[in-house]
Amino acid sequence: MSRIGLKPINIPSGVEVKINDKNYVEVKGPKGQLAEQISPEMEIKIEDGVLTVARPTENKKHRSLHGLARTLIANMIEGVTNGYSKTLEIEGTGYRAQKQGNKLVLTLGYSHPVELEDPKGIEVEVPQQNRIIVKGINKQQVGNYAAVIREFRKPEPYKGKGIRYSNEVVRRKVGKTGK
Repeated sequence: MSRIGLKPINIPSGVEVKINDKNYVEVKGPKGQLAEQISPEMEIKIEDGVLTVARPTENKKHRSLHGLARTLIANMIEGVTNGYSKTLEIEGTGYRAQKQGNKLVLTLGYSHPVELEDPKGIEVEVPQQNRIIVKGINKQQVGNYAAVIREFRKPEPYKGKGIRYSNEVVRRKVGKTGK
């Protein structure tokens, strides 16, 4: 039994949710608007400001889609009300980030600086040289862009140098020992 799928979603004031007959869900809120195609087999209902997702049968496919559909809609509602953010930290001598217009310029020990243009709907802030904050209303896009940035220099286990998430713990290894 899906515990996540059974939870009702409270729709906050200022958020408008529209569902068409093929389960195309549109959510408008103070931060923007999102739209997503949810599996047409799921039954989505809105009654007095509460959205519920139900499944037609108990077969494995419908059970797996039940929690997914509910979570996707809940993430859209959360995104248009509060938004999402991921914080990245840069560790290492000479490694730094800076913002130039809508480009993020990373100096990561390569022979050239890495320049990344901000994707549509994503805002990148650099409050310090060693901290990057990725913000947006779509949880998937924020996570993907943060992963793209991290991929340029993953944290290595010997000195801990690289780009890591702010809550990430890098397991350190012991290096060589001299005789």
